[in-house]
Amino acid sequence: MYQLDITLRRGQSLAARDRGGTSDPYVKFKIGGKEVFRSKIIHKNLNPVWEEKACILVDHLREPLYIKVFDYDFGLQDDFMGSAFLDLTQLELNRSTDVTLTLKDPHYPDHDLGIILLSVVLTPKEGESRDVTMLMRKSWKRSSKFQTQSLRLSDLHRKSHLWRGIVSITLIEGRDLKAMDSNGLSDPYVKFRLGHQKYKSKIMPKTLNPQWREQFDFHLYEERGGIIDITAWDKDAGKRDDFIGRCQVDLSALSREQTHKLELQLEEGEGHLVLLVTLTASATVSISDLSVNSLEDQKEREEILKRYSPLRIFHNLKDVGFLQVKVIRAEGLMAADVTGKSDPFCVVELNNDRLLTHTVYKNLNPDWNKVFTFNIKDIHSVLEVTVYDEDRDRSADFLGKVAIPLLSIQNGEQKAYVLKNKQLTGPTKGVIYLEIDVIFNAVKASLRTLIPKEQKYIEEENRLSKQLLLRNFIRMKRCVMVLVNAAYYVNSCFDWDSPPRSLAAFVVVEDILEDEEEEDDKDDKDSEKKGFINKIYAIQEVCVSVQNILDEVASFGERIKNTFNWTVPFLSWLAIVALCVFTVILYFIPLRYIVLVWGINKFTKKLRSPYAIDNNELLDFLSRVPSDVQVVQYQELKPDPSHSPYKRKKNNLG
Repeated sequence: MYQLDITLRRGQSLAARDRGGTSDPYVKFKIGGKEVFRSKIIHKNLNPVWEEKACILVDHLREPLYIKVFDYDFGLQDDFMGSAFLDLTQLELNRSTDVTLTLKDPHYPDHDLGIILLSVVLTPKEGESRDVTMLMRKSWKRSSKFQTQSLRLSDLHRKSHLWRGIVSITLIEGRDLKAMDSNGLSDPYVKFRLGHQKYKSKIMPKTLNPQWREQFDFHLYEERGGIIDITAWDKDAGKRDDFIGRCQVDLSALSREQTHKLELQLEEGEGHLVLLVTLTASATVSISDLSVNSLEDQKEREEILKRYSPLRIFHNLKDVGFLQVKVIRAEGLMAADVTGKSDPFCVVELNNDRLLTHTVYKNLNPDWNKVFTFNIKDIHSVLEVTVYDEDRDRSADFLGKVAIPLLSIQNGEQKAYVLKNKQLTGPTKGVIYLEIDVIFNAVKASLRTLIPKEQKYIEEENRLSKQLLLRNFIRMKRCVMVLVNAAYYVNSCFDWDSPPRSLAAFVVVEDILEDEEEEDDKDDKDSEKKGFINKIYAIQEVCVSVQNILDEVASFGERIKNTFNWTVPFLSWLAIVALCVFTVILYFIPLRYIVLVWGINKFTKKLRSPYAIDNNELLDFLSRVPSDVQVVQYQELKPDPSHSPYKRKKNNLG
């Protein structure tokens, strides 16, 4: 192992990227595709002086040190100002070397982009044997034929500039923002900044209560965290954008590996911003950390089992259970880079909780060995594990995904899951090895089934698709045909096609007519007031609406069918138990008393709890039953026989 001490001196005659003929340059150092240092910004200067030092520990000298210079542009993508590389095999040991690097643009090799001046010192780490040092000296003569091999950076050096975590921000919405336009509205968007990293949200036209539902990821370089600056702006065409307000998020005050919902008051303005913030994925995670976070500890296991025991039914009804996900490794991933490799990292999502692993660079068979834990609020949630390829210059590339319903998980079993495409309809290249454990209270889970599902803030936007529209139409047609066939069956009962069946139907109808009280006619005036003037949309929007309506109606029918088909045994048993309990109650208590209590509860719900969400328990129950499309999406594909993971059951979870 060797220590590389770099002093970034200055730049000369750098390229001008701003309108004023200047630039705001800063420098990135990369080794093996991984950023190891980033300099400060020197504003409005083509001959900047940095005099910054960086200390890096490396195992091999086979890959060059890449230097990239950018022009900082707040709120926009930084402009490229040139790059160069330093061959580490050409450096002498224990000797300070002044290096002058000429910046070039691969797309425009003839352009003069200036120079960067460095001082570098390469020294063997203390404790290295003399034989190793001699071997290193001989390796200098081997030129750069080894440059395609990977380089592993040490995570142990005291002043590393490697990122130490990821901050995931979900911008949900704005509330009561300040009106900046003459029409009493605004066209708001939001800018985020953490150090040199920045993002800009999309513009929401003509609203003071925008709904963004956008997600951004920041790399965290400081162990203590940092402060995210957030500013809200009003887009003004042809003029300078108007400032609406600002707020900050102090990351040092937030706990890691947990999603925090924040409602931030805008300073110097009006209104609030609603965010979800998650700190996760330390870059220095090792296998030894997994044993600390696992459920192997007997006391911790007993504590968790006690926490969700049947005796603690009414203790925190929202805390239904505990989920532990161990992301072990992946094999045979898709190559996303031109080098035939990928830089994969993994995103684990449960509803709005979103956690990430670190990135394994230049690898199609990455080992993550990362453990995540979640508090389960709804046992009918679906765990989503997605693999991406990290690309610093662009958004991450999708490599594969799996969706696993919590009720289908077998505790303590290490399994190879075949990665699927974005729509979860077919396989893609690669498998991922997961080990998942679920502990939950069945009574709490049953009670939570009868309340509305948690809204997921980040969902893929619906787009018009001819194939999807046709599929939804066919699904809708099947549901309608079931109703038509049922109507024919009922009609046949009154046509006396089968005397025994008609006689039975006659007896049932007569009993119902005797016991049922007269009902008042429903007032349909409200529905008649709905006009068609405000429902004129563009053709595409109408088609999308029709597509979504077909999907909702077809899904409703399929969920009813799947309840009786025992697609999810837990829900089918729950329906049977609920019907049995209701039958017993109805036997002892008259129906009018039950209706009276139900009505009082419904009408006084807003008085007792003003912020309670009005709901229909039956619809909430059906929303947990998967439709036929979801059944296909959640279906586990069989991996290739060559992928035979080592399976084992953990005794501590039973």
